[in-house]
Amino acid sequence: MTFDEATIHVRSGDGGAGLVHFRREKFVPRGGPSGGDGGRGGDVYLVVKPTLNTLIAFSRQSHFRAGNGAPGGSSNKTGRSAADLLIEVPPGTIVRDAATGGLLADLTQPGQRVLVVRGGRGGRGNARFATSTNQAPRIAEKGEPGEERTLHLELKLLADVGIVGVPNAGKSTLLSVISNARPKIADYPFTTLQPNLGVVVLDDRDLVFADIPGLIEGAHAGAGLGHDFLRHIQRTRVLIHLLDGTAADPIADFHQINTELALFDDALSAKPQIVALNKLDLPDVQERWPQISGEMARLGYEVMAISAATGQNVRAVLNRAVQVLDSLPAAPPEPAERPVYQLDEDPLAFTVTPLRQGEFRVAGKRIERAVAMTYWDYDQAVTRFQRILESMGVTAALREAGVKPGDTVFIGDMELEWGD
Repeated sequence: MTFDEATIHVRSGDGGAGLVHFRREKFVPRGGPSGGDGGRGGDVYLVVKPTLNTLIAFSRQSHFRAGNGAPGGSSNKTGRSAADLLIEVPPGTIVRDAATGGLLADLTQPGQRVLVVRGGRGGRGNARFATSTNQAPRIAEKGEPGEERTLHLELKLLADVGIVGVPNAGKSTLLSVISNARPKIADYPFTTLQPNLGVVVLDDRDLVFADIPGLIEGAHAGAGLGHDFLRHIQRTRVLIHLLDGTAADPIADFHQINTELALFDDALSAKPQIVALNKLDLPDVQERWPQISGEMARLGYEVMAISAATGQNVRAVLNRAVQVLDSLPAAPPEPAERPVYQLDEDPLAFTVTPLRQGEFRVAGKRIERAVAMTYWDYDQAVTRFQRILESMGVTAALREAGVKPGDTVFIGDMELEWGD
């Protein structure tokens, strides 16, 4: 489990069971049916919480289930519906169906929510089955089972400015100096193993900066943690490209990083970059500065010199980032893949599959739910289920498949004996 990917299993609540009950009052020896309906099971939603930055919480909990509806009561009392379950995710979360890979939602705005599984409806009590010919029905429904689904979550950080560069260029140090972020910092490569977000307050502006972990050659092809980190740069609007002043060849590092960005996504190479040579507080870097700035100028790039450790010229880089952001047109909507909306399968559709000799399996959404909602202890409920088999064509299909009295028919979790 990483900070920017997670797989979770969600299940909505079952509906509450309807009640078989009759009025029992003084002087009313033959009271009518008064069993109430069950309550609705809880839905499950994913909702954006802006203070979250990672998916790491799902490493501690990956299974979520909403509550079940309460059963119906006497005197036609409807059971209490269960509360919906809200699962909080950070902005920038992409939700996919784990089984198909289809995109379900791209959650970017605070408070945005998406329904991922719907709770089961409550079963009807016997008061709902009273008719002129059956005024004392001994029949009710169990609650409808909830839905379950496995989801894959993927996080793309949402930031105005992304800080990129080779490992140990000083990206985390720069972020800690300019913002409220407190990333892990040490003098060795790959200190940062996950992107860090920081809010930078500059005069009357609030900007979100992202420290993207150091890229290595081959990152576009997935080398190291390439794919995991490169995608976080896709939603930034401006890049600060930090060069390590103590590196053997900062110019070569500059070309390497830009090559990895372009190979991963052509749009990344078109993002405006502010190039800054870091560690100017060191004498060796001060000596190399004229040479490096001259070479970058010949390549057509303006470069600034800073020291993230001492704060030298850091304000100038931030001001430049604001200028570039203000000069950009409004961000167009992303040409991202669209959520997949599939037509619901025909709920009345079913299949009959012969198994071993004398055994058949009936499968279908509606018929399996009818089995789950039937009270098998009541003869009237069993008779009603037989009528459902007839009306849906299941009885005819079983006879066509060769079912005989005494054969076993499996529907959902039930094992039934066929009889004429």
